[in-house]
Order: sequence, then C-alpha cells, then structure tokens
Amino acid sequence: MRDDDETTAETTAETDAAVTAAASDPPHWLRHVILFLSGQTASLFGSMLVQYTVFWYLTLTYQRGDIMALAAVFGFLPQAIVSIFGGVWADRHNRKYLIIAADAGIALTTLTLALVMMTGYDGVWLIFLTLAIRSAGAGIQTPAVSALIPQITPMRNLMRVNGINGSIQSAMALLAPAAAGALFAWAATVWGGSAAALIPIFFIDVVTAVIGIALLALVPVTTVQRTDTTTGYFADLVEGVRYVTGHAFLRWLLALFAIVFLLTVAPSNLTPLMLVRSFDAGEQQNIVNLAVLEVAFSVGMMLGGIVVASLFARRSRIGMIIASSLVFGLLTLGMGLSPTVWIFFGFMFLVGLAVPFFSTPAFTLLQETVEPERQGRVFGFVGIVMAVAMPLGMAVLGPLADIIAIEVLLIATGILTFVVVGAAVWLPVGRRAVHAAREASRVSDPAAAAAAADAAMHEKALREG
Repeated sequence: MRDDDETTAETTAETDAAVTAAASDPPHWLRHVILFLSGQTASLFGSMLVQYTVFWYLTLTYQRGDIMALAAVFGFLPQAIVSIFGGVWADRHNRKYLIIAADAGIALTTLTLALVMMTGYDGVWLIFLTLAIRSAGAGIQTPAVSALIPQITPMRNLMRVNGINGSIQSAMALLAPAAAGALFAWAATVWGGSAAALIPIFFIDVVTAVIGIALLALVPVTTVQRTDTTTGYFADLVEGVRYVTGHAFLRWLLALFAIVFLLTVAPSNLTPLMLVRSFDAGEQQNIVNLAVLEVAFSVGMMLGGIVVASLFARRSRIGMIIASSLVFGLLTLGMGLSPTVWIFFGFMFLVGLAVPFFSTPAFTLLQETVEPERQGRVFGFVGIVMAVAMPLGMAVLGPLADIIAIEVLLIATGILTFVVVGAAVWLPVGRRAVHAAREASRVSDPAAAAAAADAAMHEKALREG
C-alpha cells in the first residue's frame, strides 16, 4: 500500500509539474519554431548543394590531397576566427538580425562568384576566397542559431526540438547530395565542363537564402536581457573565456569536440578522395558514387536523429556522448579496412547514424546548463574548436594522403580516436567532468526537478503520517 501511495504521489507531482511548465511556455512557440527551422532548412539545403559540388569539383579536377587540405583550411578556419567575436555579438545583439545579415552576406558572395564564373574565369583561388567568406559568415551565424533555439523553445522540449531539427537537416542532407549529383552531372554535360556546372547551383543557393531570410523575418525575437550591460566587447570576451576555462564540464566537452573533429571529421573529408582513387569507376560513375557516399551518410544521420528524438529524449546525455565518440573510432577503422565500395558505403551510413547520438545530446546539454546570456559566447567557443580542429587535421592528413594510402590514415586515426576518447573518459579529470555533467543534466530539467522535489515532500509526509 505504501509503495502504491508513493507511486501515485510521484505521478501526481510529475503531472502537476508538466502542467505548470506548459502554462509558462512562450505564446505560439511551436509556430515560431516551425518557421525558424523551415527557414534554416531552406538555407541549409542551398549551402549543402554548394558544399558538395565545390568539393566534388576540386576532387575530380585535381585529385590532390594538398588541394583538399587547402579547401578545408579556407572553408573552416575563417569561421574559427570570426566565432571569437560572433559569440559575443550573439549575446549582445538580436540573434535574428545577426542570422539574417550573415545569410545575406553569404548569398551575395555566392552570387558574385557565379557572375564572375559566367565570364569564363574559374581560378581555384577565387573558389578558396569564396569558401573563406562563406566560412566567416558561418562564424556569425552558427552561434546565433544555436543560442536562438533555446530562446524560442521551452526548456522541457529542447531535446525533442534538437532531435527533430537534426532529422530535418539529415533529410535535407539526404536530398542535397542526390540533387547535387544530378544537377552537377547534367550541368557538366550541358554547359560543357565541371567548372561551368557550378554556376546554376550557386544561383539555387542564393534563392534558398532569400527564402530562409523571409521565413526568419516572420519570427519575433527579442534581444536577450543581460544582467550586466556596462561591459564592453573585449570584457565580454574575457568573461566568456574565464567562464569556459573555469567550468570543468565545458572544458571536457570542448576537448572531446576537438578530439572527434581532429581524428574523425578531418579524416572523413578524405573519403571522397579515397573513393575516386581506390574505387575509381570513371568520371560519370565517380560523380554517382560521390553522391551515394553522401546519401548513405545522410540516411544514417536522418534515422539517427529520429531515434534520438523519439526513443532517447530522456536517456543519459553524457552516456550517449561517450558511447558515440568511441563508436566513431571503430567506424573510422572500419572504413579504412573496407574491401569493396558497398561495404565502404555501409560504414559511412553507420557513421551518419552515430552523429546525432553525439551532436544532439551535446548541444542540448550546453543549452540546458549555460545561462541564456552566455550561450552565444559558449557556442562561439564550440564553433572555434570545431572550425580549428578539422582544418588542422586536414592540414596534416591532406599532404600525407599524397604519400600514404588513405586507408592507412583512416585505420590509424580510428585506433587513435578510440584510445584518446577512452583516456578522456577514464582519467580522473574525465570522471569528474562526467559526474558534473550528469548532475547538471539532472537539475536542469525543470519538470523533472519539480517532480522530484514534490515526490520527496509527498514521501516525507507519508512516512510522518
């Protein structure tokens, strides 16, 4: 009887907490989230078309590791530099207008490149310059987007919204390589060359950016109210650095991001080059294989996002982060050992499947545990780590890929990932950070915290009675 009473008390407390949380939700939040995610999805689709076709063009035209390394450096390093300030701007200014300005700047740059290439000039330095400008725009946009989601989403729905957002983006990532492959192959035939084939894809990116800006303009977003409005930009930046360096869990998570991007994401950028070298099937079939490679990854990521959103929304955030990090190492090793192209595609599918189990809980934990007025800077630092680690890895692995077989590099980085992540988890500093993350995740859920408190009070009353 006592157990039944305790269970009833806990259920009642959870229900009351859920009703209270729902009553405090921002008005029309679901409509605003749908508009925001729809606009970002449209913009992301165009950006993915450009990303795939540019890297395919460089891969097919040059087939050189150093060129791919330079593309990674110009495509990611400017984002790291700008993110230093982008995070501060996201905490000081209206995040909606920052996103719109960045999207518009990226679209204008892409339009300019398309118009120049229409004259017949296709110097590789111009592509690198465009990648750098687009990357700088991402340094402004990315922390603002990450910080805006929890601003318009109730805390109790963050994990699900992040999971759904990951699934939508994965669906676009599934459509984008297929569309990019078809458009690239068709335009290369009709327009007489792979360089000219980039032009219509650039125009599509401009159109999708306009759609994204228009939808975001319909979402009301206010500037986050700060507790201290007297500090300057540099002081904000210094305070953000102190906050991150003084936060054990944030330090550990940023280190884990660096490990994953250095030893897993960077080598994965060599997989297109490995595909055309080790499984060469002629230019037209190579384009198809490159598209299939990206589709396999995107299908896996889409399914992973659905699973995380539907079945793992209440599971341990930190447990998923650790498990997926170790899995990345095993899958990278598997890609290096792939004897056939279809097994290679299969491992790429599994990598995509594992991504949401890392990214969704990691970003949700950050959104749950970091104060809203600091989230822009924290996500800026996350962007810096990701944007530095990947090109740094490519700066080393790209030239090595012209000397050592890419398969060997994948095997080596896969083993190293497993070892380094294991050390990061099992060393004392890692165990302390994991414990802090679990505590932060437990107390950050308002409904769960209220339910636990009410249940404890009911249990105490029952015992005393």
